[in-house]
Amino acid sequence: MLPPTDRELDALKVLWDRGEATVRDVCDAMNARGAELAYTTVLSLLQVMEQKGLVSHRRDGKAYVYLPLIKRTETFRQIAGGFLERVFDGAVDEYLVHALESRPLDAKQLDELQAMIDAARKRAEGTGD
Repeated sequence: MLPPTDRELDALKVLWDRGEATVRDVCDAMNARGAELAYTTVLSLLQVMEQKGLVSHRRDGKAYVYLPLIKRTETFRQIAGGFLERVFDGAVDEYLVHALESRPLDAKQLDELQAMIDAARKRAEGTGD
């Protein structure tokens, strides 16, 4: 499956955060983030996303309630992997250098990153513990 477009990803973030949402809810949330989209534009977007297998819907009275069919973590992993290949030719170290230099991290974020590096090192060494 192809990764979602930027606009589809914005709609998915609303659905992931809420679990499910009406077209109006998605429209309002996207517009609150600066999108300035018409209701019919969001409806069309969600219909295309449904055709692509990204979302599904159910009727609730007159409203359509949409829910995501793809998981946030898997989607982010797919997008990150594609970006890594496309921009950095798969060079994880080069990608991480640029990512770390692009924004300051606080101590907690650095500790979490170090824990991920330590876990990756154990997996690479075959201990897995």
